[in-house]
Amino acid sequence: MARVAKTISGFEGYSHLAARIADASGLLLGGFLAYWLRFGSLLDMVERYQWMMLSGMLLGMVVFGACGIYRSWRGAVRVELVVRIAHAFVILAGIVFTYLYFTKTGARFSRLWLGLWLSNAFLFSVGIRTLAYPLLNRIRRQGRNRKGVILVGELDSCLVAAHRIAAQSSAGFDVTAVRLVDASDCSKFGAVDCRAFDRVLDASLVSDEIWVCLPLARGSLLDDILRSLDHCIGNVRYMPDMQGLRLLNHDISTVAGLYLLDMSCTPMSGTARFIKAAEDKLLAGIALVLVSPVMIAISLAVKLTSRGPVFYHQERMSWNGESFQMLKFRSMAVDSESEGISWGGANCKRVTPVGRFLRRSSLDELPQLINVIKGDMSLVGPRPERTVFVERFKHEIPGYMQKHMVLAGITGWAQIHGWRGDTDLKSRIEHDLWYIDNWSIWLDFKILFLTMWRGFFHPHAR
Repeated sequence: MARVAKTISGFEGYSHLAARIADASGLLLGGFLAYWLRFGSLLDMVERYQWMMLSGMLLGMVVFGACGIYRSWRGAVRVELVVRIAHAFVILAGIVFTYLYFTKTGARFSRLWLGLWLSNAFLFSVGIRTLAYPLLNRIRRQGRNRKGVILVGELDSCLVAAHRIAAQSSAGFDVTAVRLVDASDCSKFGAVDCRAFDRVLDASLVSDEIWVCLPLARGSLLDDILRSLDHCIGNVRYMPDMQGLRLLNHDISTVAGLYLLDMSCTPMSGTARFIKAAEDKLLAGIALVLVSPVMIAISLAVKLTSRGPVFYHQERMSWNGESFQMLKFRSMAVDSESEGISWGGANCKRVTPVGRFLRRSSLDELPQLINVIKGDMSLVGPRPERTVFVERFKHEIPGYMQKHMVLAGITGWAQIHGWRGDTDLKSRIEHDLWYIDNWSIWLDFKILFLTMWRGFFHPHAR
């Protein structure tokens, strides 16, 4: 086993070196291709472009390493790797353009070439990995480049880990032994060496990885187990069993020198928050200009066909439980809620003729573009609810308050799947929480596209 571990370690070292060489080559090839596309020939390539490519390649190696691109991605979600590569290229581009600006040398380089160079290099970097990872997975499924894992912990937690490892053979892990902290039935692990865990791990056991698998309720055992592993040279990892817990964007953070296990956290922090805000302000501003003639026409129709104001204000709850005044075109008679408000029952409400059309077409929501510009809402996110109903639903629906971990939206993942109006609220919340847990800028664009593609008219819109 020691010899196998050494071989695997060497293989990973070579694979990481190959990744660095591939990225360096991509930065150079991307520059040459960009020059050929921009100027039509490489024969008379200007020397300053060559120096820029070489400098960018060396700088890129530093930036990519700092962004964690060259750590082990065995069994990890590869989407995160693409996001990190994109983040690294944004940083690299920022450094290059900042240098050109402060040295006043930007005029000596074609802006089109700079854009094509970095775009080509990014595509090379992602493309090479797109081809390489399926090959690595195939090699692992054939029994090569695999790592042995010893599971130490409680029966149920170890079973979860063993089943996941067996189900994802391409991750390249094999359970070589199991040591249980309680008297349990080892037959569930088949032919794997399974027995009770003693105070000291068997000296004869050598493995690449040792995973401590315990539910959070038995975390007090962790210290004793880790002390017993003092003489082990394999990677020791803690797998807290959190099956059954509702987790959102769970991860590990370091704050003030403390290690924190993120259980339920908003995805809107740091760069993500800036990107989301920029997306909202830019697209909402453009949309507001484009639909302004429609909004003027709707305003006139509302004003001329019924008594009362054009806009209707409702107190709703958004990010962090903060309330705001959400705007809509008025679709009901001014005294329709004089006897109080109730959730649902849209068909029983006194809706004006123009208001009925606005609701069916969702055009009554257009003023919320103003809420987006103000920062009260986002284009995409969970639909906001009235504060009075929030107080009721948070006691009735599990995870209801977690929907307020992002800005409320005009449209969302639940809405494009038909969960709007008088539909099942629990299903709607499940879709909202899925969106929060899987948020990305690309998911936002997908939701916006599907909102427009499927049209505004919907049978549940009221």
